[in-house]
Amino acid sequence: MSVLKKMVGVVSLAFLTCLAAGGASWGADALKSVRDRGTLVVGFCAAYPPFESRNETTGEFEGFDVDLGRALAEKLGVKAEFRDTEWPGLIAGVNKGDFDVLLSCMSRSETREENVSMTDTYYRLSDVAVVRTGDERFKSVDDLRGKVVGVQMGSASEQIADKMEGLKEVRRFNYNPEAFLDLQNERIDALIVGYAYAVNQIRTTSGGFHVLGEVGEPSEIVMVLKKDSSSLTDALNAALKELRESGKYDEILKKWLVAE
Repeated sequence: MSVLKKMVGVVSLAFLTCLAAGGASWGADALKSVRDRGTLVVGFCAAYPPFESRNETTGEFEGFDVDLGRALAEKLGVKAEFRDTEWPGLIAGVNKGDFDVLLSCMSRSETREENVSMTDTYYRLSDVAVVRTGDERFKSVDDLRGKVVGVQMGSASEQIADKMEGLKEVRRFNYNPEAFLDLQNERIDALIVGYAYAVNQIRTTSGGFHVLGEVGEPSEIVMVLKKDSSSLTDALNAALKELRESGKYDEILKKWLVAE
C-alpha cells in the first residue's frame, strides 16, 4: 500500500509540474503557437462599424479592425481567423484561450482593471455627444445638463458619462444601435459614442443625427492579450510599427475612419 501511495504521489507531482510548466510556456511561446498553427485567432464583437461588422450582402466581416488584423497576421507570416463574440465575453474568452488577441476597438481604460496584456495604442478615438438633427435645445455639450443620455454598457463612453455632472440620467444599452434607435424615437435626449461610429451612423441614416461636440479625453485603443503573452505582444507591436512606416496603416485608416 505504501508503494502505491508513493507511485500516486510521484504521478500527481509530475502532472502538476507539467501543468505549471505548460502555463508558463504558453505565455512565453504564444507567438510560436500562432506560427505553428498558421493562424492568428482574433476575437471581436462584430457590432461596431466602421471598426468591425458583418456585411449584410456578403455575410463577410469587414471594417478597420478586420483589415488591420489581416495586415498584422500577414506580417507574422500567418492568416487571420476572426471569431465574433458578445462584448461582455471578450476578456474572459481571451483569458480562457479562445482567442490569441482581441482587436475590437477596446480602450486602455476599459481593460485597465483586467488581468491582461495590452499592445501599444493603435488608434486614438474621441467620444462625441450625438443628438437628433434639428433638436433646437442643443447648441453645445453644456446643454446636456438635465438630459437623459444613452451609452453602451462597458464602454469608454459609459465611463465618460458617469463622470459628467448634471445629467438627469445615464441610460445604458447592450449595444450602440439600440441607443441610436431610442434616440431616433425620442426615448433619450442624446447619446455618447466614439466619433468614428457616430460618423458611420450619420452616413447610413441620411443625416438624422448630428454631432454636438467632443466629450472627455480621447481613448487609447489597444489590442488585448492573455496576461504574460509577451512574445506575441512584442511581435504585434513590431508589426504595427512596420505597417505605420510602410504607409499600409494610413491606407486602412483612410478607407474606414476618415470622414470625407
